[in-house]
Amino acid sequence: MTRHILPQPGLGTYRLKERAVIDSVTSALELGYRHLDSAQMYENEVAVGKAIRHSGIARDELFVTTKIWWDKLEPKPLTAAIEQSLENFGLEQLDLVLIHWPSPKGEVPMADTIAALDAARARGLTRHIGVSNFTIAQIDEALGLPGGENIVTNQIEVHPFLANRKLVEHCQAKGLDVTAYMPLAVGKVMDDPVLKRIADAHDASAAQIALAWIAARDIIVIPSSTKPANQKSNLEAMDIRLGADEIEQIDRLDRGDRQANPSFAPRWDE
Repeated sequence: MTRHILPQPGLGTYRLKERAVIDSVTSALELGYRHLDSAQMYENEVAVGKAIRHSGIARDELFVTTKIWWDKLEPKPLTAAIEQSLENFGLEQLDLVLIHWPSPKGEVPMADTIAALDAARARGLTRHIGVSNFTIAQIDEALGLPGGENIVTNQIEVHPFLANRKLVEHCQAKGLDVTAYMPLAVGKVMDDPVLKRIADAHDASAAQIALAWIAARDIIVIPSSTKPANQKSNLEAMDIRLGADEIEQIDRLDRGDRQANPSFAPRWDE
């Protein structure tokens, strides 16, 4: 296993707002999570910031990520958006800022976006920079641009029904962390008979097996949960060691079942 910049696992906060996200982050931090994943589009940065302050945990023990939406990828709007996120969280510096989606149809030159993102890093607005939902071609373009050498991760959809193998292996070969969102396929993994059978052998849940399988591929997971019991279960999944035969069985579940595919998405790698 390589040494990751991003802590494993993280807590996803998609679709969580107000009291729900405050309670979720609070319980996760109490359980030992130190990696929090948010985004401007989630409209929960203020609430996540409140939970961080109320936790009493030292800032340098936490890893806070946010993502900037594709309508703010030109240099001035991008910089303003990062500054707004800092104000929302009540933080002086973020740990990671990601481009949430590549510019639809390449309308904003990637060189402009990456340069502005790296300039924000150089100013100390964020410690690290990265991208999300980038294809192999887009990753290669970004890494070849000035500032692109500082990209640390590509956050993409990965779960047993969408292994995303080519993209994952390409990113890892380039030295990037891969971060998996929707690692439980919005709950679909819970009903899969193969995952349930393997789970029984480990006295675990199907969700835990899915997370363990992703982690075994050296991928960071950021499952979302509002229930402390599930958060604890997700954390404990990192200690599950799957056998080679079990991994092969899960590998065969891949069917390209993508959950996040909006109209502005890039043309995905097959």
